[in-house]
Amino acid sequence: MSLFKARNWWSTVLGEKEEFDQGCLCLGDVDNTGNGQDKIIVGSFMGYLRIFNPHPVKTGDGAQAEDLLLEVHLRDPILQLEVGKFVSGTEMLHLAVLHSRKLCVYSVSGTLGNVEHGNQYQIKLMYEHNLQRTACNMTYGSFGGVKGRDLICIQSMDGMLMVFEQESYAFGRFLPGSLLPGPLAYSSRTDSFITVSSCRQVESYKYQVLAFATDADKRQETEQQKLGSGKRLIVDWTLNIGEQALDICIVSFNQSASSVFVLGERNFFCLKDNGQIRFMKKLDCSPSCFLPYCSVSEGTINTLIGNHNNMLHIYQDVTLKWATQLPHIPVAVRVGCVHDLKGVIVTLSDDGHLQCSYLGTDPSLFQAPKVESRELHYDELDIELKELQRIIKDVNKSQGIWPMTEREDDLKVSAMVSPNFDSVSQATDVAVGTDLVPSVTVKVTLQNRLALQKAKLSVYVQPPLVLTCDQFTFEFMAPEMNRTVSFSVYLKGSYTPPELEGNAVVSYSRPSDRNPDGIPRVIQCKFRLPLKLICLPGQPSKTASHKLTIDTNKSPVSLLSLFPGFAHQSEDDQVNVMGFRFLGGSRVTLLASKTSQRYRIQSEQFEDLWLITNELIIRLQEYFEKQGIKDFACSFSGSVPLQEYFELIDHHFELRINGEKLEELLSERAVQFRAIQRRLLTRFKDKTPAPLQHLDTLLDGTYKQVIALADAVEENQDNLFQSFTKLRSATHLVILLIGLWQKLSPDQVAILEAAFLPLQQDTQELGWEETVDAAISHLLKTCLSKSSKEQALSLSSQLNIPKDTSRLKKHIALLCDRLAKGGRLCLSTDAVAPQTMVMPGGCTTIPESDLEERSIEQDSTEPFTNHKHLIAETPMPDISPLQGVSE
Repeated sequence: MSLFKARNWWSTVLGEKEEFDQGCLCLGDVDNTGNGQDKIIVGSFMGYLRIFNPHPVKTGDGAQAEDLLLEVHLRDPILQLEVGKFVSGTEMLHLAVLHSRKLCVYSVSGTLGNVEHGNQYQIKLMYEHNLQRTACNMTYGSFGGVKGRDLICIQSMDGMLMVFEQESYAFGRFLPGSLLPGPLAYSSRTDSFITVSSCRQVESYKYQVLAFATDADKRQETEQQKLGSGKRLIVDWTLNIGEQALDICIVSFNQSASSVFVLGERNFFCLKDNGQIRFMKKLDCSPSCFLPYCSVSEGTINTLIGNHNNMLHIYQDVTLKWATQLPHIPVAVRVGCVHDLKGVIVTLSDDGHLQCSYLGTDPSLFQAPKVESRELHYDELDIELKELQRIIKDVNKSQGIWPMTEREDDLKVSAMVSPNFDSVSQATDVAVGTDLVPSVTVKVTLQNRLALQKAKLSVYVQPPLVLTCDQFTFEFMAPEMNRTVSFSVYLKGSYTPPELEGNAVVSYSRPSDRNPDGIPRVIQCKFRLPLKLICLPGQPSKTASHKLTIDTNKSPVSLLSLFPGFAHQSEDDQVNVMGFRFLGGSRVTLLASKTSQRYRIQSEQFEDLWLITNELIIRLQEYFEKQGIKDFACSFSGSVPLQEYFELIDHHFELRINGEKLEELLSERAVQFRAIQRRLLTRFKDKTPAPLQHLDTLLDGTYKQVIALADAVEENQDNLFQSFTKLRSATHLVILLIGLWQKLSPDQVAILEAAFLPLQQDTQELGWEETVDAAISHLLKTCLSKSSKEQALSLSSQLNIPKDTSRLKKHIALLCDRLAKGGRLCLSTDAVAPQTMVMPGGCTTIPESDLEERSIEQDSTEPFTNHKHLIAETPMPDISPLQGVSE
């Protein structure tokens, strides 16, 4: 921030909600008084033309009524204003006003007043030119060396230069390769027009070359240039500046040399007449406008540069001489002589703040008020500090790092799932088959103690479960007020969800004295949906491809008491066998041993085992808790079914690769389709009809291919989503089995879930495989590492889709191996130490390359050889075949 502010000499605000740009400000003796006093001329995009002659009584005064000489509404937006000798037969100054489709030249004159109202000013239209093309900007000067008059050159939006010799139109020329118009200036010493093209290079065109080049009105310039009709428009010189230009200004303070100043987005350049760089300056802030002017030092030029930080910098060549602060961001800056005060800086903002200021050294410094000094009692401060430290220590010990606040008392959220299905199912547009899809109602109650603002309830369930409404908004909740909302949940797809747990999250703002808008808070509540929402009683099956055996430490419980709603009518006597049929069609069979403490779950699909296994363990725990038994535990003694898990991983990865290939092919066909469209459009626009050469047939075939590929991409995305859901179910099952197998604590199971289930949604940009591989590699490198060599391995910071899943599968097998040999999962810093002493018999190291991985497979004794086969049945001689159960 500048120490010195611009000294306000006179200022005003123009209109209401009007907009201005760099061409909307001009200074000059437009009324031809001859006393050397400049008038301030301002035009707006709303079409208002205003002329000011400020003469404040004292410095800093606002605009008085007599300061405004003239205000006229010209209806059309004003793009640029210039003052020059634009009328033939006289050398008096006139005002040129550029509209988007019109150029008007006015004379401004004043009449002496005989009463207190003062002088009267009016404008008179001398002539106007209606433009055939939309104008962008203009410049003026003595083109071709004419004496005593100024010619005007207008640049259109499509890159055409239109030259007007006062009342008559001279010629128009298209700039070669023009795409977007840039700033335009005229150099009288070289008789050249200088602009910056969309190629980000400064270009100079001689006026004589423009005058004798091919006439733009005849267009078809490419054919005429090929035939040699007319002279080709050739650029005089170019200079690549590598950025877009905001403005160009030509400075010539003597006849021997002139300079071309170009203001870029990050630099400003000073060029010689021939395009060579005289000097350049890199700017610290984004510029908004600039103005070079004469310097008192010989051979140097001063430049005013305004930027978007409300600053105005004054440079002498490349040296910063002064920095002053403005009350607005200037879009146009001029220097003139106003009311006998030379060197007044006139700035204009885009919202109409017009200010005349000068540079001064009278800063307004802030002085801090004096505070009452009091005597410090260091003994009391020491006692208070120790007491605060004790309180902080106690809070950290009892509540962890983050002290608990009372936000639970602000709002309480509870969810209740109806025990019965809806009498009329709310399921619509389901794709489950012939089964009648039920729906169940969930009620969420909000109980608030204080007044709350902008409470928003969001509910989420696992797909393919869907909600009839998942968003509820409460603008204001009065204190001690209960709000209850209800919605229904049902199954929409033909596959099973990975979880039956839902989550209700409430975000709200708690009012505070310091923050009137409220402090944002979040509270959540979880609810569990019934198994019967997605599952029906089914016929038990004798055989199955996938089987699991769960061991317990208590006597077996009757399945009828665990699953009272799933007993098959014809099998009431079979209390140790129960069948389940999911709405999607797959079946699961549950068997309980009559003599041992085991339960078996079997199914044709590996991922379908998860929900029944998890439900069995939850209901067993609830059953024994009701009995008052607290030492109930489950375990798993079989081999972890990694091979079946790996098959689901490979299927999911194959769909990802297939989706990537389909999208690439679709992109190629889309490019081909657009290219054929361009060819056909060229043929149709051609004045001379030509045969289509089967382009229409090719277009129709390509269109059909694009539609077919788009359908294939959609189908693959649906299959990928279903595969990811099945993979999540299988991942939950594997984590459960590893936890039961190694008797992991809840914290260790949470670490496994964070590593294996990092994503709620799978995408092509960030997929499950690379994310899980990075997480498992981190665990193997830290808490499950064997030596310091493994800890020194660096992990890639970029997640890219892998070539295959071999590395991921090896890391998962290695994770199970480390856990089997005594490794434990932990996120604390103490766990980084190598666990060589803990793991008996040693274990394989983390492979640094594929070659090392192959050598490890050959040399080490792999304890998971059964992973390459189907799940081995744990011998259960006491479970007899399902007698009397029809297949």
